[in-house]
Amino acid sequence: MNRRTFFSLTAIALASSLAACGSTSTPTEAASKRKEIDAGVDGALNKLYSSTPGAQAQAAKAKGILVFPSVLAAGLVVGGEYGEGALRQAGMSVGYYKTSTASFGLQIGAQSKAVIMMFMTQDALEKFRTSDKGWTAGVDGSVAVAKTGANGALDTATTNAPIVGFVLTNSGLMANLSFEGTKVSKLDI
Repeated sequence: MNRRTFFSLTAIALASSLAACGSTSTPTEAASKRKEIDAGVDGALNKLYSSTPGAQAQAAKAKGILVFPSVLAAGLVVGGEYGEGALRQAGMSVGYYKTSTASFGLQIGAQSKAVIMMFMTQDALEKFRTSDKGWTAGVDGSVAVAKTGANGALDTATTNAPIVGFVLTNSGLMANLSFEGTKVSKLDI
């Protein structure tokens, strides 16, 4: 098997495994999946609030918060990310979504992270909610990556954007990232 075939097979296997992640077959399985996602969303938000001063106050101002508690990134030259989450309004889940991103370039291994997007304006939230064929960061809405200042509190220069994004790993809030190309679609559960 040559290198090109190997990488093509790797990409096909990764895409197939990510696509299989989002299907449920019975109402009981769907309810169980929603409950599992909601528990993960609660955990991710609690971690954000406890590790980032000002994040809870920012969330209180948001019109909606999209939370993917565990986005798995994996790859070997061709990579991808996949995660499932929920859109929260007034503390309640009002919809379930999946996110996926493909990437190419030098990469190896796997990691998990929580991805949180706060819709700070009603207009930004409505554009997200009414996107029929999915929503893509950088195309359908620009996401400002939240940054912290020297005192550890959120930088107001990034928190005044219509959509503010946070990425959390086990070591805390990540900076210098881009949400460009992140695709979000409704999850059928």
